[in-house]
Amino acid sequence: MPVFWLTNDELSFPHPSLAEPGGLLAVGGDLSVDRLILAYRNGIFPWFEEFGQYYWYAPEPRWVLFPRELRIHKSMRSIFNRHKFRYTLDKAFVQVMEACAGTPRHGQEGSWINEVFIGSYTRLHEEGVAHSVEVWQGEVLVGGLYGIALGKIFYGESMFTRVPNASKAGFITLVQALERAGFWLVDCQQETAHLESLGARGISRELFMEYLAKNIYEKTLVGKWEFDAEKGVRLADS
Repeated sequence: MPVFWLTNDELSFPHPSLAEPGGLLAVGGDLSVDRLILAYRNGIFPWFEEFGQYYWYAPEPRWVLFPRELRIHKSMRSIFNRHKFRYTLDKAFVQVMEACAGTPRHGQEGSWINEVFIGSYTRLHEEGVAHSVEVWQGEVLVGGLYGIALGKIFYGESMFTRVPNASKAGFITLVQALERAGFWLVDCQQETAHLESLGARGISRELFMEYLAKNIYEKTLVGKWEFDAEKGVRLADS
């Protein structure tokens, strides 16, 4: 299948079903707020930039985690019982992104999270649709993750850890909160052993697109978030 070329002056994407077997759909365009939101609403995400051009993906199958299927192993239950970490939302978004950018990845050289990505997702955060989870030991940031929330879907982007199990504990805390808030699924994009161990699995692009179609009619909780014992997540100023 052909790879489509995007221009900055036209805000559109080809249908995800036209992606190559590896998931590559299009090259070009920009990382404007409007383009990023349009991409996520259509099951597309930018993976990296090369020579000033952005590469957009829509993989098949799509790896997702249904919150009700979250698996918490015995070792992690011990960490929560001992209150080893403290968790916050939207307190250090840029620091989380920078930490994700600086985390080595198995089989990868460098990171796709460059200054342009950090700037663009920070603008999404300022618009109230990108969120970060921070994991602390005392006042030290030891883990975290970030992603996009639209309607009842959370689109996970990246995570980091500086001490064992910190990012995993943050992810579990977020998923439990999203379940209480009525979220349908967490988009994990592609398969990893780490997320599979937590209950993530692959679904067809067709099924994923069905969830996206329904999600258009769901209200997005726009603004900075905080954890809530009953609601899961709520607006920080509510």
